[in-house]
Amino acid sequence: QVQLVESGGGLVQPGGSLRLSCEASGFTFSSYTMRWYRQAPGKERELVAVISSGGGIRSYVDSMKGRATISRDNAKNTVYLQMNSLKPEDTAVYLCNAYRTWSNDYWGQGTQVTVSS
Repeated sequence: QVQLVESGGGLVQPGGSLRLSCEASGFTFSSYTMRWYRQAPGKERELVAVISSGGGIRSYVDSMKGRATISRDNAKNTVYLQMNSLKPEDTAVYLCNAYRTWSNDYWGQGTQVTVSS
């Protein structure tokens, strides 16, 4: 059974940091591109960061460049998103996605990140 379980969200003050984790099971993690998305209330789902299956290629949405780092540990079947200098506009549910083909496209349930003083 495919599972993606996110953790690490919470309430943080502006300027703070959080490290999100997404642990995968039920598929060959090392063969999948991993992505972090976010969705704020009333807004479209937004792609935040992507990392290739081997970890050598990473990309970020412009608003997170310089503030976020995506990484993965294929031995632990886990992808991470380190976020620094958080802003209130980063408040959203953050979702983990594993993609290989259109029929191998999996989602986690998400973890809430709230940036507020």
